[in-house]
This record gives sequence, C-alpha cells and structure tokens, in this order.
Amino acid sequence: MVKDKLAGHLAIAATYTIFGLNLIFCKDIANAAAVSPIVLFTLRAAGASALFWLLSLFLPGEHIAKGDMWKIALASFTGLFVPQTTFLYAITMATPLDTGILGTLGPIFTMFFAFLFLKEPITFKKAVGVVISFVGVLLLVLNSVHHGGATSTTPMGVVLLLLNSISFSMYLGAFRPLISRYGVVTFMKWMFLFSLLTALPFSANGLIHTDFAAIPVDVRWEIGYLVFFATFVAYFLIPYGQKRIRPTLVSMYTYLQPIIAAVISVWVGMDTLSWQKVLFTVLIVGGVVLVSKSRAAASK
Repeated sequence: MVKDKLAGHLAIAATYTIFGLNLIFCKDIANAAAVSPIVLFTLRAAGASALFWLLSLFLPGEHIAKGDMWKIALASFTGLFVPQTTFLYAITMATPLDTGILGTLGPIFTMFFAFLFLKEPITFKKAVGVVISFVGVLLLVLNSVHHGGATSTTPMGVVLLLLNSISFSMYLGAFRPLISRYGVVTFMKWMFLFSLLTALPFSANGLIHTDFAAIPVDVRWEIGYLVFFATFVAYFLIPYGQKRIRPTLVSMYTYLQPIIAAVISVWVGMDTLSWQKVLFTVLIVGGVVLVSKSRAAASK
C-alpha cells in the first residue's frame, strides 16, 4: 500500500513537471502562430492515440464493458478535449499572470467534485492544506517575472481558463472508479481516439490549410515535445497515479507548474531567486503534505 501510494505520488509529480515545461512551449507555439490551437490539439490527440494503440498491440487485450464505452467518451470530453482546447485558446487571450492565478483554482474545484461524486470527505486539515498551497502558489505567481503571451486578458480568456479548471477537476473527481477498472493503455487509447474524433470536425479545414513546411524547426521540436511527453507520457502517468492517490491530492500537484516555471526562469536569467520564492515554495509543498496526511487520518 505504501509503495503504491509512493508510486502514485512520483507518477503525478513527474506528470506536472512535464506540464510545467508544456506551459512554456505552448506559449512559444502560440506566439509563433504556426498552427491554430485546435490543429495543435488534433496533432497531440492523433500522435498520442497512435502511440497508445500501437502499444496496446503488445499487451493482453481488455474487453470494455458495453455500458462503460459512453462513460469513457464522456471522460475523454471532460478530461482531454475541453481542458486542452480551452487552455490552448486561453493563452492567446490571457496574460501569463492571469493564466497562473486562475490555474490555482483547480484543486479547490477538484475537492468539491471529489466530495460530490466520490463522497471524499472535506476535512478541516484538507481544507487548510488546500488554502495554504493556494496562498503559496498565488504569491509565487504574483512575485515571478512573466514573459510572452497576451498583453491583456479578455473576458473570454477568463471564461476559457475557468472552463479548463472546472472540466479537468470534474474528470479527476468523477471518473476514478471507471479508470480503476481498466489498464492504463486500454483506457487511454480509447480516451485519445474519442478526443481525436471530437476534434476532427473542427480542425479538418485547419489541417488542410496549415503550411507545415513553414513551421520553424524549434517550434517543430516543441510540438514534438507536446505530442510525446506532454500528451503520451503525461497521460500514461495520470491514470496510473489516479488509481493510487485521491483526486484532491492529484490536483494539488498542479501547483508544481509555477514552481517549475519559476525555476526555469531563474535558470535562464529571466528571473531571480529570492527568500520569498523559497518561502512560497515551502508553503505549497507544506499544503500538499497536509492534504496527504488528511486523507490518511480520515480513512482510519
């Protein structure tokens, strides 16, 4: 049990470390205007779908219960299509600062949906842990230097970022029992196939008219990173972690993203390390630990 939980923590920590870099690359791709957001999502869905289906050929086959197929389609819509497309469009309509601030709401939404769908208790310790991490990440975002992206935030940008957080939080809170019934590869190959089929009617025209040969080489590498690491690898690790740790705790790892962004900014000389940033990081980690301890206490 302890080893399973540790493996779950490591999987989700690795996922959100990947997502931290994903945030930077998505902004670069958006600034380059090389491909539209819906075309970029389709490329990610097509690449990950092909990789998961290919991998499934080397694993024992799993039968999907008839009543579960529509649930997987719904999970694909709430966990892949909506959060990824809304984010890709939102970063062209919101400043990096506002993107970071609104991104802090995910664990709060997840705590609510986990209570609603899974009856996961909202204990005092868990609520305090979420608040502590929320304050820490908010202060970190506010005290970091942000470059690139939109120069102002539109109302639609705010709406899309809220939809992003709410949709993925609903996925984390509602579909854990479904995820637990199937192997990671089996579940994700159907998830990405459904998301690809959902995207194609909206992206077909863009795919036809995109001049892929004109995309700069560095942007191609960034798209490759998004397809392989931020989509295939990350979404292999997410359900693996979801089976082992609770939804609220999974969502708390979203707070790794601003830490990763801050570290990279300091590393490349875009920002400076200060004792305040170290303190804010300690608050974030402390809140995650408190939420982890809360679940253990609540289950005794």
